Amino acid sequence: MTGRMHRGWPGAGRGHGGGGRGRGGWQQADLPPADDAQAWLRGRLPDEWFTGPAEVSVDREEILIVGELPALEGDFSDDDTGRADRAAAVAGRISRFRESTRDERIEIARQAEHRYRRKVAWGARLDGTEELFTTLSAPVMTRLRQPERIVLDTLVDAGVARSRSDALAWAVKLVGQHAEEWLGELREAMAKVDDLRTQGPVTDADEA
Repeated sequence: MTGRMHRGWPGAGRGHGGGGRGRGGWQQADLPPADDAQAWLRGRLPDEWFTGPAEVSVDREEILIVGELPALEGDFSDDDTGRADRAAAVAGRISRFRESTRDERIEIARQAEHRYRRKVAWGARLDGTEELFTTLSAPVMTRLRQPERIVLDTLVDAGVARSRSDALAWAVKLVGQHAEEWLGELREAMAKVDDLRTQGPVTDADEA
């Protein structure tokens, strides 16, 4: 499995290095670049944890690390009982990984948070099942007009979501699933813009 890293949105990788936390976390202007987070974690994570490089996703607030666990040993029957047993075994294996690696994951997260000024969250994947451990839920302030509010209320009334907040998160997730290729191209384009900005012409003031 190959690792991947999302650059995030404009400004996510630019900053002045130091700085403390604001009311909701570290100040955005103080965030250091996290372009090398994938490589740093590849060197820092124990080799025996995952079957390949962990997937690393980065945005302004959080670094999410998800890895594939070694496959289960033994066969399970293909009937309902066998599938239920396999699902239980997967859940148990993920739970064992979470508990047995807790102390070391805390130490790695502490180092990564110091280096990148972002919270660190973890997850594990096995046999098609993925479980995330205590990921960050960041509030996002927005203003919606009535047509958009009606969409959210329809999702709530239909039982798809429990609240407008859940409905908005569901809608964002749906867009992400169906527009991943377009979002990837958009991130690449923004990365090129960032690079061009740093390679801009030198002015007389800069030379002075």
